[in-house]
Amino acid sequence: MDSVPDKHERILQAASQLIVRDGLQCSMAAIAEEAGVATGSLYNYFDSKEALVRGVYGRVAEEMTESLSTPAEPGQSPEARVRSYIALYIDFIWVDPVRARLFDYLDNTPLIAMEDAGKIFGPLVDHAIAMIAEAQAAGAVRQGPPTLLASFMRGAIRNTLKRRRTDPAPLTGEERDLIAAMCWSALAA
Repeated sequence: MDSVPDKHERILQAASQLIVRDGLQCSMAAIAEEAGVATGSLYNYFDSKEALVRGVYGRVAEEMTESLSTPAEPGQSPEARVRSYIALYIDFIWVDPVRARLFDYLDNTPLIAMEDAGKIFGPLVDHAIAMIAEAQAAGAVRQGPPTLLASFMRGAIRNTLKRRRTDPAPLTGEERDLIAAMCWSALAA
């Protein structure tokens, strides 16, 4: 029995794995084979490779939004909220190396227009921008465009963890805390 019984999910999972392994040049036939579906069946779910890649972007965006766009806890200070976001982002990027490589690859080699990617990741980006702006208004985060500060924070985490993955040892608590502290230091007012 399939570990992922839903064909749509299997296709997205297969496309994600092959994009990480082979890049965007992977064929629709290879994706169908990896997913255990007929190539014609794949086209019932995604009418083009671009549509499939949009689906992959959408899946990553959903996972990120669900994990990272958490409402502030009652009484939580803007600083604590940003620090919590940093910790959640570190965990999100670290826990699944394939997803992290996929996100990094799609971010650096987009198949779709930046405007389309912006729409797909809009809720996640809007959440981070609002969080940074709130922290700026409270005097906790340095001044500057919230979009730029949020992008810097996420990029710093992704790049640091990408380099750290060259060591097969698990990420230690001390390393996680150091990455979080460095991010916060870069953002703090």
